[in-house]
Amino acid sequence: MSAARKLETGGAFLGVERSLTGRRWRTREADLGLVEAFRRQFSLPEIAARLMAARGIGLEDAEAFLFPTLKTHFPDPSSFADMDEAARVIEDAIVAGRSCAVFADYDVDGGSSGAQLVRYFRARGRDLKIYVPDRMKEGYGPSALAFERLKAEGVDLVITVDCGAAAEGPLNAAAQIGLEVVVLDHHLMGGPPPKARAVVNPNRLDDTSGQGALTAAGVVLVTLAAVNREARRRGSPGSNHLPDIIQMLDLAAIGTVCDVAPLTGFNRAIVSQGLKILRNGKNIGMVALAESAGRKGSATVYDFGFILGPRINAGGRVGDASLATRLLSTEDPEEARELAATLEALNAERRQREAEMLAEAETAAIAEAEHRSVIIVGSHRWHPGVIGIAAGRLKDRLHKPTIVLGGVSEHEPAKGSGRSTPGVNLGAAVAAAKEAGLLINGGGHAAAAGLTVEWDKVEALKEFLSERLAGELAAAAGEARALTVDAMSGVGAVDVALIDALEQIGPYGQGHPEPVLALTDVRVSFAKLVKDEHVRFTLEDARGARVSGIAFRAMKSPLGEALMKKDVIYHAAVRVKRNEWNGNVRAEVEIVDLAEA
Repeated sequence: MSAARKLETGGAFLGVERSLTGRRWRTREADLGLVEAFRRQFSLPEIAARLMAARGIGLEDAEAFLFPTLKTHFPDPSSFADMDEAARVIEDAIVAGRSCAVFADYDVDGGSSGAQLVRYFRARGRDLKIYVPDRMKEGYGPSALAFERLKAEGVDLVITVDCGAAAEGPLNAAAQIGLEVVVLDHHLMGGPPPKARAVVNPNRLDDTSGQGALTAAGVVLVTLAAVNREARRRGSPGSNHLPDIIQMLDLAAIGTVCDVAPLTGFNRAIVSQGLKILRNGKNIGMVALAESAGRKGSATVYDFGFILGPRINAGGRVGDASLATRLLSTEDPEEARELAATLEALNAERRQREAEMLAEAETAAIAEAEHRSVIIVGSHRWHPGVIGIAAGRLKDRLHKPTIVLGGVSEHEPAKGSGRSTPGVNLGAAVAAAKEAGLLINGGGHAAAAGLTVEWDKVEALKEFLSERLAGELAAAAGEARALTVDAMSGVGAVDVALIDALEQIGPYGQGHPEPVLALTDVRVSFAKLVKDEHVRFTLEDARGARVSGIAFRAMKSPLGEALMKKDVIYHAAVRVKRNEWNGNVRAEVEIVDLAEA
């Protein structure tokens, strides 16, 4: 690609070396010839074509990217290690009418994974017990005690979802009491699989599927396809009208979005097609939850991640951990409304606890950030159900991997949840800390991890992780503090037509983030505080063009303070949002960052 055919970036974009949030702005380069090819071949608006080219999408990949289909991306189930055996075991149990249970994690990925299985078994005329551990009393993942309880209830087969791949001890205990287990998981694995009838995990060291980016919800979707295939191969009863797994794509999609999986390849197809299923309104649990949240309009990735997801999570965080799976699998409208109302109330409680904890944790986190590579803060008074959210907020604010610890009391081990910055593999470091004897349990992904640790080992853990990740953090420091701006836009150009153009290359998410646009030389003509933490505002340019918007949770941040000043000229980094109200549609912006012009 010649220099003449690039959009050159030079130094910091718009000269912003350090914004109000401490970030250096940069922009993406795009091959102008490729931009023009996208415009001609796919009739794309210029900004959509430029975004595709700048994000590394080639002409040969463009059609699959713009029109992601399951036919194109669905993997061969047999390419997953142990998948054929898992399908045989599950089909055997369904045909024989054996007592089965799903053991699900308590987050959205676990709940949506469990719900797929419950719906599938029900469609095959079988019941599936639901077991979700209480995070306060049982912690994360399977335990010998939980397996003993299920065995005592007459369960013959347990299918673990979004957990189990690292549960060597509990799975050994299950084998000793004659309880069969199939593991459907996606968490990182550092060694051979534990003892079970089947362990399906695209992140097994011996797995060759190439689907390591899948969430548990995606793994379950593929597994159900494998079970259908096995049933047809055998000619099982009812094999001529097996459940249509396409109708479960909304469940696979919400697990994919809420577990922050990259929206590329198969994941992109799951979410793109899953949104269509969500819009059909056939999952009455999701419909009831959207209604209780006051959400109307077309379903989007935003609905998955910021409206439905937090409410589904609320049960596992501060209430009954099984609520998510029950809501997503129910076919009783009255039960759906009751469960949705319960989750709505729990979500309000979760937000209150989160706000109280964040206020206390921020001061300690700032102090830790000054001299450590990894921030670890905690208190036995902090509820374990909201520590993950707090870790994410602090990580975004301080640009360092952050672990927040909570607990039931000072006499019991701490539960920890961590979030990492780009280029820093926190999950692997936590697994190494467990191997070193510093943790009771721990593991996760590159971007997120969970752990259990004795309070008296927290200082040693701080030293271990900071030393281990110092190199990765230093190498990725620029990445963590960088804000990539996709394009410049005039205030007057922020309209519904722009949103329509950007939506042509959605859905957006991890790996394909929502575009960030720069509005240059604007001032704040109006600002007011909303609910004591958000700031609603209007930006105006020199020509008098205006656009309204909101900055979430900004009041106690540099962004909130800046928005209250009306005599300063800024460059504003924003995301464009569609606002639908009473049948009217208009464009608004969400502030990402500000820099004095």
